[in-house]
Amino acid sequence: MPQSLLSFTVLGLSFFSSALAAQKQQWDTEDKIHGVNLGGWLVLEPWITPSLFEATGNENIVDEWTFGELQDRDNATAALKAHWDSWITEDDFKQIAKAGLTHVRLPIGYWAFETGPGEPYISGQQPYLLAALDWAAKYGIKVNVDLHGAPGSQNGFDNSGHLMDVPGWAYNDTNVARTVAVLQTMTDLVKDHEAASIIAPLNEILAKSSPDMIMGVAKKYWEDSYDVVSTTAPEKITILHDVFNTSDYWGDYMSEKPYGSVMFDTHIYQVFADEQLKWNFTEHVSHICERSVNVTEMALPTVVGEWTLALTDCAKYLNGRLVGARWDGTYPGSEHLGDCAAWTGSGEDFSSEYKEQLRAFRDAQVTTWLKGQGYFFWTWKAEAAAEWSYQDGLKYGWIPQNPNDFKYGDICDDSSVAASLDLDISISL
Repeated sequence: MPQSLLSFTVLGLSFFSSALAAQKQQWDTEDKIHGVNLGGWLVLEPWITPSLFEATGNENIVDEWTFGELQDRDNATAALKAHWDSWITEDDFKQIAKAGLTHVRLPIGYWAFETGPGEPYISGQQPYLLAALDWAAKYGIKVNVDLHGAPGSQNGFDNSGHLMDVPGWAYNDTNVARTVAVLQTMTDLVKDHEAASIIAPLNEILAKSSPDMIMGVAKKYWEDSYDVVSTTAPEKITILHDVFNTSDYWGDYMSEKPYGSVMFDTHIYQVFADEQLKWNFTEHVSHICERSVNVTEMALPTVVGEWTLALTDCAKYLNGRLVGARWDGTYPGSEHLGDCAAWTGSGEDFSSEYKEQLRAFRDAQVTTWLKGQGYFFWTWKAEAAAEWSYQDGLKYGWIPQNPNDFKYGDICDDSSVAASLDLDISISL
């Protein structure tokens, strides 16, 4: 219970608890999110569209910053325009609705709204954001408008727009202030659109170095962000990333806010740590089933904003352009665990056994994430990584056409189910 309520009378507490229980029941039964991310569209990622980066002929172009910095400006602008026009279209929204999904999460960078001196980003994304909202409304889909990159980079990943060893966002008050201003602009832009139901103030702040300081900056930014969204667009939900911290860390944070106005977002992957890559399939599934605490123990409703069916990091450029994979030992400092050919690429080349494993892994995760507020799969489509593609999963059968269909709905209750799906080519060492 929020500390701010401890001074209430017993009658007041009883009333609040009853009201909260009623609201939570409504969220739990009627408003589950079955969503997918529109990755690689308005924020570039080399692994999602490797051809876009390879066409530059410059191996030093590794993110959206260098895409604008290290090639002819007119060529870069034309390439981006062609990409924006084709990667996600109205037909994608039609397909997403047909697949029974309720939401999309739409990443967009701060440079769509403003750039500063010396920042080589190319703008022009706003009309596509607005078009996406119109398409979503046409097909009955709600949109999570997600600010995915901030000035100085909040995490140093290429998905923030700027790959760097030490992300600079949290170390510079001007960066943070600019981000608040961009959030205000973004919220003003979408506040009156019926499809924009969720606003995410910033994706994946990373607190790897100076964790106490960065967590302090993050918490203050979340508070300022909530004020922006709740004041400008009070009917929208503010969704806050957990900064890769546990539910215990956040405790009752923001639980005094009106219920339903704020949610938490957690991202769960199993392919970016050597020890997890060594797990067999049973261990992968067990870990997922145990992660139900991540979506049920927050004081606020919690959604899994990113997750995947990938069991390896084999997708081309997943760890960065021209950076290898931990799985096959081509990533610096990693050991060889297996060959990558069977684990990524085109879904038509996947074995029937692998497809069945993907289906079971999907069922384990969706049943677990639905114990919370739901999920956004990462990502809708990818050029050459079918294990990451919802669209390919639908095409090749490991993702069902109805997201509420489960072939392995009991997989978290019976470990023998996962054990029966371990592959000879596999994860097992």
